[in-house]
Amino acid sequence: MKASFLLLALLCSPAFAATVACPDLATAAQVGACPAEEELRYTFTGYCSDDGKTYKGETGICSDYGNYRKLKNVALWESGDGFFNAYVSCDLPPASVKAAKASGVRVGKQGKMTLLVCSYGEGLNFTWRTRVECKVEGSAACTGAACKATCD
Repeated sequence: MKASFLLLALLCSPAFAATVACPDLATAAQVGACPAEEELRYTFTGYCSDDGKTYKGETGICSDYGNYRKLKNVALWESGDGFFNAYVSCDLPPASVKAAKASGVRVGKQGKMTLLVCSYGEGLNFTWRTRVECKVEGSAACTGAACKATCD
């Protein structure tokens, strides 16, 4: 916990730069529940019966229950330190998530927020959102602990 606090303190201070590595998912945990199949079917019917979506041409996800389920059958996960999070498919076994190794890192922007996105393959991306600026160290294609960025 002290290391997490130290990292947070460094990143909040404009005078310091910190190296942020992609998390080891062995310590990641699912913090949100997966939706029940009945809930998914119920929300599919409600969401996709909205005529406004049809008039706007927003029917792609509603063309097939499988498409809707793939998008909505997710649960929130956090890295062990709580800084990174991801919505992970409930069809992916937890052991597979915990065994995944970082295979890439990138920096993006969403308004004033900086997104540090760590890729683990199979569409699995853990993201850290911050107001500080970050840049990828080395190559965006990396492996494990080599996936990191400098943030200040």
